[in-house]
Amino acid sequence: MPVHWHPRTAYSESMHAATDLPRRHWLTVDDYYRMAEVGILDEEARVELIDGEIIDMAPPGSPHAGTVTYLTEVLMGAVAGRACVRVQNPVRLSKYSEPQPDLAVLRRRDDFYRERHPHPDDVLLIVEVAASSLRFDRKKKVPLYARHGIPEVWLVDLGGQRLVRYRAPQRGSYTLVDEPNLTALELPALARIAVDLQRLFG
Repeated sequence: MPVHWHPRTAYSESMHAATDLPRRHWLTVDDYYRMAEVGILDEEARVELIDGEIIDMAPPGSPHAGTVTYLTEVLMGAVAGRACVRVQNPVRLSKYSEPQPDLAVLRRRDDFYRERHPHPDDVLLIVEVAASSLRFDRKKKVPLYARHGIPEVWLVDLGGQRLVRYRAPQRGSYTLVDEPNLTALELPALARIAVDLQRLFG
């Protein structure tokens, strides 16, 4: 007897097959820390938690490390006494994401964030310096910061020798994206502060 195909039957079978797919298990920040506590993750490992996944961070080459050192010096000098600058330390964005940006300029706290890692409301600026990680930073981390309301992100593209600035997050994306003048780059979150980054690319 011939078998007759019917679109409703096919749709029902495809929906059933979709529900049979394995569900992804997202790690929480608490899971992430427990893994380090019991030795599954080396406490010194260069990793970060992004949307429930543990992501390996590439070892920093000398151009990356030198650029981070330069930006640290410039930003610390500019915001001294008005904000905190943290270098390659965690920012807890949510239950499932705790990235370690290259630099984070934060609202000043008397405890210097000893009691907890910064949350999105604490962040004034995040800076990511990218060489081999450029695509991941642009496609994954910048949208992640936008979804959590980080007001401003600088993506320093070492290969292209350019700084791309992302501002004004709305509904999970940045509405203002530009390549600013590096000679007097303002920090809008801190009135009357601008930095000279003419030496950013050597």
